[in-house]
Amino acid sequence: MRTVGVEEELLLVDPGTGYPCALSSEVLARLAKCAAAGGGASKETFEGELQGQQLEFGTRPQTHREELGAEIMRWRREATRHAAEAGAAVAALATSPLPARPAVNVGHRYQWMEEQFGLTTQEQLTCGCHVHVSVASDDEGVAVVDRIQPWLPVLTALSGNSPYWQGNDTLYSSYRSRVWGRWPMSGPTGVFGSAERYHAQVDDMVTSGVIHDRGMIYFDARLSHRYPTVEIRVADVCLESTTTLLVACLGRALVETAARDWRAGLPPVGHGVQLLRLAAWRAARSGLEGDLLHPLTMRPVPAPTVLRALLDHVCEALEDTGDLAWARKTTAELLAHGNGALIQRALLAHTGSLSGVVAACVRRTLGERELRCTTTE
Repeated sequence: MRTVGVEEELLLVDPGTGYPCALSSEVLARLAKCAAAGGGASKETFEGELQGQQLEFGTRPQTHREELGAEIMRWRREATRHAAEAGAAVAALATSPLPARPAVNVGHRYQWMEEQFGLTTQEQLTCGCHVHVSVASDDEGVAVVDRIQPWLPVLTALSGNSPYWQGNDTLYSSYRSRVWGRWPMSGPTGVFGSAERYHAQVDDMVTSGVIHDRGMIYFDARLSHRYPTVEIRVADVCLESTTTLLVACLGRALVETAARDWRAGLPPVGHGVQLLRLAAWRAARSGLEGDLLHPLTMRPVPAPTVLRALLDHVCEALEDTGDLAWARKTTAELLAHGNGALIQRALLAHTGSLSGVVAACVRRTLGERELRCTTTE
């Protein structure tokens, strides 16, 4: 069975006002001290990100869904505990609902990015969720990347958790993905055809001087430059950990299904990048409301139909890992109560303020629900 791991980027906010606060260095120092004393997370579990208002953790590779889910919640709680000691709260929000003034972290690489990309770097306060799925070789990994592209917007739609930007409703479900798309090295990719062609293109991109290193290859799905995995990078950080777990399980099933198709000699669907970009935009705009582009036909159909098509596409892989019944049940629940974007909008109607939204989302990050939001409310 393939292993799967998750990286989550979390937002640090002022517990009183809800505004983002640049305290990642203080939180990481406390985490490192705790790790050195033999308690809590290892020093590799948490790290800083581009902005001082972000904190990232990575799980270990896991085989079983229950163990991965438990670890996600463990590190969310650990981040919350140490952030509180530093005077901050932790929210699984992909963008800040309240106006933010991002603070680029120190370090040669981040300073280079600020000089190279200017306002794009300075404004890039976004929190994503990355899923790592093990692959046997680069050849298998590139075959997977080529074959999963049309299905990735569905993961964006179900994870959408960034409706607000600088205090305004963007009308998007995942505005994070639109802000992230400002990087010139991000987005969907065409068919590579082989690991040799993939690496040649990456080498050309680095040699161009536009990007700093291979770690700045921000494809929607890529070969990880650190691990023997395919890294899926299209999801918002999810408000509720159950949604994160669903994204991870579906991501693993997509990888396994694609690898089986490759071994059976089935070619990629081969939609052009132009259509893939339209599908990604539609998913970011609509989320689970309205239409999405069907991954096979690239024609608009209702979101529930597309989610059912995804489950049908990967049902054998999900069944083999014991996740099929759980994935169907969790998907149905997600369609009933909505993704993070829909929940945030319902919370604004309930609390009357974006500060109230952030406060409620801090609690929901740890699994607390004082308001049950549904798509029919």
